Amino acid sequence: MHGSSIVGEGLGCVVTTPTGGAMGVRCSSWVGRALLAAVAVLVAVPGLIVATVGRAEDRATAFPPSEQVFPATTRLWCSMPDVHGLKEAFDRTEYGQLAKDPVMKPFVDSLRGQIRDAGSQRLARIGLTLEDLETIPGGELALAAIEPQPGVLATVLLVDTTGHEAETTRIVEHVMQRLDEKKATRLPAVPVTGAGETVSVFQLAADPREPSNRPRQVAIVQLPHALVVGDHPAVVAQTAGTLSAGRADNLASLTAFQAVADRCAGKVPANSDPLRWFVDPLGFAKAYQAANPPREKKKGPDYVTILGRQGFDAVRGLGGVVLFDDGPYQLRHHALVYAPPLPGRKPFAPDRFNLAARMLEFPNAEAVEPPQWVPRDVSSWVAVQWDMRAAFNSAESLVDDVVGEKGVFDDVIASLKEDPDGPQIDIEQELVNCLGRRVSVVSDYAAPIGVDSERLVIAIEATDEASVRAAVAKSMSTDRDMRKVEFDGHMIWEQIDRSDAIPQLEIETPGLARRHADDEDDDRGRRRIREREEKLLPHSAVTVAKGHLLIASHRDFLERVLSTSGDVESLAQAADYATVAAEVGRLFPGSIALRSFGRTDRTVRPTYEMLRRGEMPKSKSLMGQFLNTLLGDGKEGTTRKQRIDGSTLPEFETIQRYFGTVGTGMEAVENGWYIAGVALRSADREPEVARGPVSSVGR
Repeated sequence: MHGSSIVGEGLGCVVTTPTGGAMGVRCSSWVGRALLAAVAVLVAVPGLIVATVGRAEDRATAFPPSEQVFPATTRLWCSMPDVHGLKEAFDRTEYGQLAKDPVMKPFVDSLRGQIRDAGSQRLARIGLTLEDLETIPGGELALAAIEPQPGVLATVLLVDTTGHEAETTRIVEHVMQRLDEKKATRLPAVPVTGAGETVSVFQLAADPREPSNRPRQVAIVQLPHALVVGDHPAVVAQTAGTLSAGRADNLASLTAFQAVADRCAGKVPANSDPLRWFVDPLGFAKAYQAANPPREKKKGPDYVTILGRQGFDAVRGLGGVVLFDDGPYQLRHHALVYAPPLPGRKPFAPDRFNLAARMLEFPNAEAVEPPQWVPRDVSSWVAVQWDMRAAFNSAESLVDDVVGEKGVFDDVIASLKEDPDGPQIDIEQELVNCLGRRVSVVSDYAAPIGVDSERLVIAIEATDEASVRAAVAKSMSTDRDMRKVEFDGHMIWEQIDRSDAIPQLEIETPGLARRHADDEDDDRGRRRIREREEKLLPHSAVTVAKGHLLIASHRDFLERVLSTSGDVESLAQAADYATVAAEVGRLFPGSIALRSFGRTDRTVRPTYEMLRRGEMPKSKSLMGQFLNTLLGDGKEGTTRKQRIDGSTLPEFETIQRYFGTVGTGMEAVENGWYIAGVALRSADREPEVARGPVSSVGR
């Protein structure tokens, strides 16, 4: 699907830990960090999840469904039962029309070339091209990441080539030729048990662009109606050998896989062409980490290992189904995050998980609607039910594990309460116990679009607004980097922008006592934490109003929220929101734990403009910083090179008509969380509202 790689540069999911970044409330910033982690995961999951459903009964196939062919050690699986049908459905959507618009042709051609070039590290590593994969499927195309043994992760591509055998033969010959041109070394062939075929094996030279810089192998075998290609000869041979009848210990036999299939059963109309996938999140992360060690050992916590120790392996799988051009919808998705209670525990019980995983408490509510103070013309809104007290009570072991020292969490809480130079706040009594169960995130952007245009407000319900306001005031008044600003009767605490501050010269006077080395280390650690927090939200602003603790990325957006009085100014009164809410309501007629709404033209535009200018690596948005961390070289002070050349993208106004609205819901169920959502066409979107320029960087 043309243009899909834009997502890799511009969209994604920001996942932090309770020590990963600040939300502006300095002395209780772990609350905001954990909040952002939960909200980010929940917002992002619907866009990524797909599921397991059976293929149409009347469709001829060359082999059993791939979930019956791949082994139970499959950590990630993605399947298109009918590639051509899926592509035709996608082409009928506005997304497909966008890809075919003549104004996009220069970029699409450029992007395909970029993908082809990048393929030297991906598809081209095994001798295939995107064009190859578009011509040979006659049925299912499936990709799996399999862990045949601990620390080894094998990638296998399985293609049903029924009706395209001649094209497949030509492509295999071309693959062999390409590998020879790359000076690949032919290794002894591996026999396929019971098939009378052999797997051709090639050894590739080590690629200096690969993190591990290790030699890679390519294994390929063509069967009468199938093609199997991968990077692990034994796994390719095993896959080819099980095509005739499948295997007993297969992916579909996993309890998590079956749970996803059961939840999504009946969601896919007959003769439709879905996109399906399933992943064991922590299992895949561990296997990938072990199989792809970095050249240089990275400093800092090993979050994958920590999450496993802290009980998050309770999330045993997630998967779902995505449908394009589905009746009135451009896209519809259904998914399940499979996290059953531990043996002997009851569903929905606070102790159904162990340790820090108990913070995964998202109770259902009768209704989840945008508050009246959410401005009508924002880019997106999401609200989730989250038990803040459970999160607080479960955070201790996670914080201690991340820091690497037992008792750190308790020490910090005690210090905040008892340190005479600190805010002297009892975090649990004065703040956490005064918060409710509703967390909302509102996003937008300010014009003109630049590196600092994206805006964000996080709102945590306050059941005792006066107590929360007092706790925030005590916290902020002791922080020299925060200042008070009054706006429309509200007291806002704004972070002072010190990015251009003149460095101070420190002179040691002989004879005066020096601070202890431990104190200096502690100060350096605090400075590093503060620098990381200021980088995450360099212009944060905080207030308590409208029954919520409001934490904003910029004061101007916070003031806009505070100025919204409701009625016609509120998102709840917008026609496009009402349309999406009605569709989500059909998916979730009962109680619900999460609801979201988004206008894709407004959510995409800041990233689009930054890509077009080649400035995405400079973006100060949360997504920009996440991509810099994910794709950068890890060195302080360096700016990564943008991986996608967006210089040929047209003016956004020429393609804005292709972007509609989206909505998602989530329900807490006995064995995890059920998620579903829809994307509607642009005709249901409200007209663009002009935005004023940002008056100052600090705002």
